[in-house]
Amino acid sequence: MKYLAVLGRQPEISIAELAALFDNVEQKSPEIALFESKTPPDLNRLGGSLKLAKSLENISPEEYLLSLPEGKITLGVSDYAVNSKNYSPRDIKNISQYGVKIKQALRKKGRSVRLLPNSAPVISTAAAHHNGLGRHPKKVELIKFGKDFFISIGVQNITAYKDRDQARPARDAKVGMLPPKLAQILINLCGPLPENATILDPFCGTGVVLQEALLMGYNVYGTDKDERMVRYTEKNLEWLKSSKSFRLEQGDATSHQWQPPIDAVAAEIYLGPPMSETPVEIKLKTVKQECGAILTEFLKNLASQIAEGTPVTLAIPAWRRNDGHFERLITLDFIEKLGYNVLNKSKGGLLYARENQVVAREIIVLRKK
Repeated sequence: MKYLAVLGRQPEISIAELAALFDNVEQKSPEIALFESKTPPDLNRLGGSLKLAKSLENISPEEYLLSLPEGKITLGVSDYAVNSKNYSPRDIKNISQYGVKIKQALRKKGRSVRLLPNSAPVISTAAAHHNGLGRHPKKVELIKFGKDFFISIGVQNITAYKDRDQARPARDAKVGMLPPKLAQILINLCGPLPENATILDPFCGTGVVLQEALLMGYNVYGTDKDERMVRYTEKNLEWLKSSKSFRLEQGDATSHQWQPPIDAVAAEIYLGPPMSETPVEIKLKTVKQECGAILTEFLKNLASQIAEGTPVTLAIPAWRRNDGHFERLITLDFIEKLGYNVLNKSKGGLLYARENQVVAREIIVLRKK
């Protein structure tokens, strides 16, 4: 089955996540990718996509909408062939008129339709979420892309992400705030995993990666050098009330001996101290040495404890220079010498960064040799 994904803020990361899980992923525009999947994908498990939609293939939009259960239909119409950041009033008029045409055709067949107004060529993620588009059989978003039509099967649940991030009982801004969406991406970049796989996070912090892995149906295993972080993680995982198991231990990732099974590793390593401005050269050199030593010793320690082919996905630090370029922590060639294949080596790593953020995250996707 063919599907459409509306990509997130950093499309290259969204594409990498889709490519790790699905077949024939092809980016068609800055905002859109098409892919194939034998089973319906679950948007709640994808951190990098804003919307998912399935192809209508050999059925017209009118026929599909008329086949929906009886009752009033809530309908939004989007045209993603138009750049959502660079469009004209004519583009809005065209898609609005098309929506009215669909509504009138359905009314002639006796169906009641509430048509969402278009203030842009596409229905925003927030509007789609708040109107429940894709979450109910009669609340749908019709997505037009070129000559093809797709019906939404999900929109990013903004509220759920916010609740999971802010309602956790144990939080600590001083150790960094890994976004739940990025945690999902790190897990998904490990590729398809067995249903009862165990995911290890050796730098668990307050447990965001482990939290998202539990919600995705995996068993989790977390360690952290700081005993306080282990307690925080325990509180947060108990708060989820998940039926899956979790195991926590205090331990330094550069020397700890983990217990099997370990089916995948997903983690954010130490990023160094928070920075509000580009550091002077001597400070950056010192921080790089510290973070680099931790990463190197950790990878050496891990390599002797996991099986060949085990996926390892890490977020490591990168620092924004005054000219806007990023200073990388370590070369990918060096990582390969530690006993790993770097899957995203050709792209030089994936940078996850917000505008004007000094300390960014470089995502590296590895497999144990």
